[in-house]
Formats: sequence, structure tokens, C-alpha cells
Amino acid sequence: MLLYAIIFVSGAAILALELLASRIMTPYFGVSLYIWTGILSITLVSLALGYQAGGRLAARQPATKAGAARLLELYALMPALAAIAIAIACLVYPRAFAALANWSLIPGAFAACVVLLFLPLVAASAMNPLLVAIRLRTARASGTGDAGAGKVFFVSTLGSVAGVFVTAFGLIPYISNFAAVLVVSVVLALLTVAAVALSPAHGRKGLPSALAVLALVLAGALLWNADSYTGRKGPFAYGGTTWRVEAAESSLFGTVKVLRSADLESGRFLRMYFQDGLTQNTVDSNNRSTSFYTYALEALARGYKPDMHGALVLGLGAGMVPMRLAETGAPVEVIDIDPVARRIAEKFFGFSHRKATPHQADARTFLRGCNGAYDVVVVDLFHGDGTPDYLVTREFFSDLRACLAEGGVAVFNTFADLDRATSYAHFLVTLKSELPHLALYRPDSGGASHVNSFVVASERPLPPLTKVTFDDAPGKLEEALWNMLSAPVPLTPGLFAGGRIVTDAVNAAAHDFAQMQVGYRRSVVQGIPAGMLMN
Repeated sequence: MLLYAIIFVSGAAILALELLASRIMTPYFGVSLYIWTGILSITLVSLALGYQAGGRLAARQPATKAGAARLLELYALMPALAAIAIAIACLVYPRAFAALANWSLIPGAFAACVVLLFLPLVAASAMNPLLVAIRLRTARASGTGDAGAGKVFFVSTLGSVAGVFVTAFGLIPYISNFAAVLVVSVVLALLTVAAVALSPAHGRKGLPSALAVLALVLAGALLWNADSYTGRKGPFAYGGTTWRVEAAESSLFGTVKVLRSADLESGRFLRMYFQDGLTQNTVDSNNRSTSFYTYALEALARGYKPDMHGALVLGLGAGMVPMRLAETGAPVEVIDIDPVARRIAEKFFGFSHRKATPHQADARTFLRGCNGAYDVVVVDLFHGDGTPDYLVTREFFSDLRACLAEGGVAVFNTFADLDRATSYAHFLVTLKSELPHLALYRPDSGGASHVNSFVVASERPLPPLTKVTFDDAPGKLEEALWNMLSAPVPLTPGLFAGGRIVTDAVNAAAHDFAQMQVGYRRSVVQGIPAGMLMN
């Protein structure tokens, strides 16, 4: 039974490592289609090579007592090899992944997958055919013909399922990704210890035992010195100031860091909501947002609906946008799927559920229950490097239209890649199919190719934009805001050229969206210190 318990746990380790790899790579490489292609393809190649290698090793062992002992030794050796490979990967990736992302996001992501996954998965998957061979020797000795291959892969696969649940609900919400991967390394090393204990007295135990001890020492040392080795607590020189991590919290939807700057003068400081490599918002020591988009979304919402009687904000973040809309006196509801967002917003950024009613829900699911109650719906939904594909389909915009009161407007915070105009055209064409009256605003980009783009959409013709006054917006933002609002982008046919309607059933824009996300992530990682990207 111990042999099957070991294969169960090794199966769990395989899926745990794959799941953690996706989270480790997100701040460096994003969550685009290409990144997941790399993770899945490297995983499958590694498993295939591991199965083949394990089969060849098993076939080389003679049908003798010494051969049986050698199979047990190899079986005990593999978890230790996987554990050492994981520990070495943890030595490498805090230094290497930022450089790989700056070199090239797509080949760099594949290389990162090799670093994290290849050797551990090859070693762990080689255990399956080795255990089949061990059971085959036992079956022959007992006069039966069943080698138990089906049972071996059945138990291993069940272990993989268990690994997903344990990782998602037992590791990710409570410890860092760096620590979680090292926990997997420790568990694998302990599997070798257990397997050695099962080996016959005349079996060779020295090499597996030595490698297991080495893996435990290396993983333990990295866990003990994680902060100093990775530099994940700072200080970081970024954006013209120095930052330290004030708080960090993980969830199933990413890792949120609260960064606090050094004192600027007279006790003043800045505080940043930083998630998976992206700055969601920055506030000053008076809890006043210094992020342009906060005021842009408010100005467009109030400017097009000065008499709003109810607003819905999709995406909480630091909570700045719903709190500012609530100051108009209108009831405001805000939707976010991540419970961590609300905790961070309340503790560090002044969000109050008494002023804006929060709901923990998926935006798409929430919209399906709407009944035309909102004068304004603000869509500020980002994960990774853009809005998830299922939130830019015609069906989503249809549900959004149903949420708007008569004459209501939807206000979108988006990013556009000016070098890949077709990717944004897909969004505009799809949106226009359900909410045909649009207005587009962009601040001066200063020659940048990735720019904030704000879209107002309605089922009815849009009224003239009412001028909105701000008493508390930072002066440098106020001037840029008025310049943007006074000059909406003309909706020329070129903006829609090549755009195709995206639906739940058919997404012809998937590769264009992925290329845009890769381009945006490249612009992000080029200026961010490696330690800030560590989760």
C-alpha cells in the first residue's frame, strides 16, 4: 500500500507544480493564450518523456532479486530528483524570469516553463512505469498475470485531482507561490525517505537517501531565507521613489501587494495597489487617488449622466471609482469576484461598504440577473494584461444592455495597442453590435503604443457631455483630464477596420487579443524591478 500512497502523492505534486507555475509566471509573462500554450505543452512533453524514460529503465533490470531491488531503488530515487530540480528552479527563477520576459515574452515563457516544470515532471512521471514493473514482478511471483498498470495510473490520476484541490484551497490562499513550490519539493523528498524505508535490507539506499537529504536542506534553506534571497519585500526603486511591501495577500485570482513609498516630505507618502505586476491604483497619504483613470471614469459617468440615480461598478480594485461615484449621493453597487480585493480596499484604501454596496460575484453571472436598474455601469475589469475574453463577447454586452435603465450609459476602462489596431477594432465592433452609440476618449499618450482608452456606450444617442468640476483632483491630472474630455477621438471607419464580432461560441479575435496582451505585458515588465514581480 505504501507504494501506491507514494504514487498518489507524486501525482498530486505534478498538478500542484503545474498550477503554481501558472501563478509564478503571471507577473512576468501575463495570462495570455500563448502563456498557457507553453505551460500545457511543456507539461505534456515532460510527462511523455518521463513515461518513456521510466519504461526504459524498468526494461533494463534483470528478472532477478537484484533487479527487483534495483527497481525499488529507482522508484525511491525519482521523487528526490524531482525535489532537487524544484529547489534548483527556485534558486534560478527569481533572478532569471524578469530577464527572460525582457528578452521575449513568448519564447521566454516557454523557457520559463522548462525551468520550472521539465525535470521535476520527467522524474515524477517516470515513477508510473517503474511501479508497473514492480507490480509485474510481484504478479509473476504470485502466479497472476495482472501487472496493475490500470490501477497505477488510476491512483496517480486521483492524486493529481487531490493536488489541484490542496494547492488551490490549502496553499495558494495562505503562503507565497515561492514557498508553496518549495513545500512541494519537501513533500517529494519525504516520499523518497518513505520509499527507502520500504526497500529490502540488501537494496542500495545510499544515493536516494543522500539526494533526499540534499533536497530537504536546499528547500529548507530557501524557505528560511526567502525574503532576503528573492528581495520580494523591497526596497524597490520604481517610478522615481522607493517602495516597500506593506502587505501582501494571495487568493485564487492573483496576488495583491500593497506598496508604500518612503516619506516624501512632512510625513506624506504614496500607497500602491499592485496585483500580479500591474499597478491598479495609487493614492497619496490623504487617500486621494493619483491615478488618471479614476477621474476619467468619474468624469465620463457624471458628464453623460449628471442626474444618475444608481450606478454599478464592475471591478473593485482599490475601491476609488465606486467611492467617488458614491459622493454624488447616488446608490452605488460594486462587483468583484475576489474577496481579497474588498479586504485590501477596506483596510488600506478607505473603501466603505456603507457608501458603496459590495458583492462578491463574477461580473458575467451578476449581469444575467439585472433588470434595467442602473443609469451608469462602469466596466473596469482586468485580469493579467486585459479584460478576459468572455467579458468582451456580444452576449456579455447584451447582458450589460439589459442592466441599463432607459437612456443609461456604460463607461469602459480599456487599453488599446496602437500598433495592433485590429485587436481594439474587435472590441469596438462587438460593443457596437449591442450598444450602437459610442464615444471614445484617450489622453495624450506621449508617443506610447499602449494607451488608456475610455469608451462610453449607450443604446440611445448620447447627449452632449456635461462639464464636471473637480475640487480635489491632482493639478497635473486635472489639466490632462480636461484636454482629453474636450477632444473625443473621431470614430472613423479606420477604428473599426478588420474588427469581427466576438461571441461566446466563436472568438475569431483570440490571437489578436493575445498579441495585444503580450505587447502590453512587455511594456510593463521592462521598468519594474524583479523583486516587485515576485509573489
